[in-house]
Amino acid sequence: MNIPADQLTEAIADLVHREGIREGMILSTCNRVEVTTSADEEVDAESIIRDFLADHHHCNLDPFAHFFYRLRQQDVVKHLFRVASSLDSMILGEPQILGQIKQAYATARTVGAMNGTLNDVVNQALSVAKRVRRETALGSAAVSVSYAAVELAKKIFGGLQDKTIFVVGAGKMSELAAKHLLSSGASKILVTNRTYDRAAELAMRFHGTAVPFENLFENLSHADIVISSTGSPQPIINKHQVEKLLSVRKNRPIFFVDIAVPRDVDPAVNELDNVFVYDIDDLGHVVEANKKQREREAVWAEEIIQAEVLKTLKRLASRDVVPTIVALEDRLNHIRASEIERYQTRLASMTPEQRQAVDALTRGIMNKILHGPITELKSGAGEPENVALVRLIHKIFGLGS
Repeated sequence: MNIPADQLTEAIADLVHREGIREGMILSTCNRVEVTTSADEEVDAESIIRDFLADHHHCNLDPFAHFFYRLRQQDVVKHLFRVASSLDSMILGEPQILGQIKQAYATARTVGAMNGTLNDVVNQALSVAKRVRRETALGSAAVSVSYAAVELAKKIFGGLQDKTIFVVGAGKMSELAAKHLLSSGASKILVTNRTYDRAAELAMRFHGTAVPFENLFENLSHADIVISSTGSPQPIINKHQVEKLLSVRKNRPIFFVDIAVPRDVDPAVNELDNVFVYDIDDLGHVVEANKKQREREAVWAEEIIQAEVLKTLKRLASRDVVPTIVALEDRLNHIRASEIERYQTRLASMTPEQRQAVDALTRGIMNKILHGPITELKSGAGEPENVALVRLIHKIFGLGS
């Protein structure tokens, strides 16, 4: 049910032009499609959204019904806050979702689909996500093997600038780890593989250098970080070989990321000074520990979100009572002005100062009458019983619908 990025603008325009829909945003990622709307009270927004999705995909949605979820009112606010803060992601704390929401929001704005309450809620969701990132460590711990390798390399070297990566065995996981290392600052990459063409292909993709597999050890001394993932049944790098490497490198540290099964690097290599070896099990333990850390941080993030949801709902509810407050003030001010006008002939002999005193007196009486109802309206904003209070005030003071 994914909606491609090049179709989003047209899709949102279609959505918000449907009768009763005031605002709309579509978040479409690899594992979720969410359509969020602000609609007139009297319309069945859920049915409109279902019809929209059916029309867009030219299909019957009934077979997919068990995949749908429906949220309304304050549940929508909380959900948007949790999604933006990456508490609803498959990988807790992953940063991509925030950028995806920003893009969805920007797309909706380009077609004028965000200009009211939903606009305010999404804006607040982005702010809440930033607060969660700022006040918790939810996204700071690596929770994938490739990211864990990057974090460990940063700790070992203090930074990856000017560091050289050597990829031994051009598999998918090696490629991913190399990609993350390069994006984190590593400057150069060498690639070798038993099939040279595969090494050349990967090296070209990363603007690196392909090395024939038989020349592996001649070039290994240039590497600060070695990512090894071959299909060899025996270790291809042993302690004696690495001792020679250290001598050539003048004991500069070298980091082996051994993600091969069985292992490519002999465990005895880890006994050498200035050599750091992490295999797939070690990296897995790091990932698991980091996941637990993220779960602990998520508890605090949920508390932040709950507080922010309550504040947002209170603010939105306060805005809902403003028309009633304005109508009430207008009504009493109209009565006050009418009565002063009715007694105009009796007040004709008064001095300007006396007229000002009468005006101040009547305005003061009006404000005192208004104080109670307005205070109650504001303090009860967002509470279910406030709806009954609004109706009662409209009825007592004749404010109309």
